[in-house]
Amino acid sequence: MAGEIFRDAWGIPHLRADDVRQLARLQGRVTARDRAWQLEVERHRAQGTSASFLGPEALPWDRLARRARLADTARRCFTALERQDPETADWVRAYVDGVNEGLAAPEDTGRDGAAPEFARVGLAPGRWEPWTPLGIWLATHILFAGFPAKLWRAHVAEHLGPDAVGLFAADGPGTSGSNGWLVSGDRTVTGQAVIAGDPHRFIEDPGVYQQIHLSCPEFDVVGLAVPGVPGIAHFGHTGTVAWAITNAMADYQDLYRERLRRTGAGVEALGPDGAWHRAVRHTESVEVAGGEPVTVEVIETDRGPVVIGGPEGLEDGGTASGTPPVALALRHPPRVTGDLGFSALLPLLRARRVADVDRAADRWAE
Repeated sequence: MAGEIFRDAWGIPHLRADDVRQLARLQGRVTARDRAWQLEVERHRAQGTSASFLGPEALPWDRLARRARLADTARRCFTALERQDPETADWVRAYVDGVNEGLAAPEDTGRDGAAPEFARVGLAPGRWEPWTPLGIWLATHILFAGFPAKLWRAHVAEHLGPDAVGLFAADGPGTSGSNGWLVSGDRTVTGQAVIAGDPHRFIEDPGVYQQIHLSCPEFDVVGLAVPGVPGIAHFGHTGTVAWAITNAMADYQDLYRERLRRTGAGVEALGPDGAWHRAVRHTESVEVAGGEPVTVEVIETDRGPVVIGGPEGLEDGGTASGTPPVALALRHPPRVTGDLGFSALLPLLRARRVADVDRAADRWAE
């Protein structure tokens, strides 16, 4: 048995294969069958090429993706994964192979009518690279952590004063809607513990999760997968243990105010040592459907990629009069360590006890 697919009365796919790699390939193919257009959109988001078919409204995201170097970070992380965890890297490759097979098969993607978006925009599914799932994971989570809230706090403090920050806080206890809870067995009728995850996500169509059942000789797991990412990351049940990872709003992103200046050789950044240091700089062209290409300047200092502003200051002119122009650089673990936490995904599927889930979660990074 190379692999088989069964769909229940609700259309939920139940997959069975002889080994982990075959199962990953089957999951990729089924995801391409069920979520072809979603996969295409997410692939473009990870690359910063959404505006090429969605038009000018997608340009702000593409600018951020390019300036934050999402695709480059995903490539780095996959290269590190191949070196440090070749089994997981091979598993990801198998999933990507399945996605490419599914996208190339008209009977799977339903390009005869089941996925009409492709015809409407004159687009054909693009080919996935081994790093693409990591790019999708990063693009999905980059705005989930602390730096947008830090920008908001700074905005409130600048315009309303520091005393108003607490009134408009978008982070901290009581402000994040996502939650998880556990009821121990001594409080349930069955005597079994109940764990629940309650992610407060935006309403999306299709949804950000894909209900699925993955089975092979090593494990038998049901849960919610992220389309474009192998395995079951956030919410799963292996038969003897379950996990629910909601948006914890962890503070693992830092923003740095940068002083930048142009030189004949490029761009320099003022370092904490008081000296000017050469920054990495290049430009990229973003295609825009119905418009002219837009050039994006990509700058990275020793702190991280510059995501807002540049040598001339902030785009909105937010620098106070008489002060040197500033830009904001983003520093976060995947860019620094080359790790997106994909080494946690297979151990989660193989978990049998709470301790197994706990050890797997130690590898969580993003």
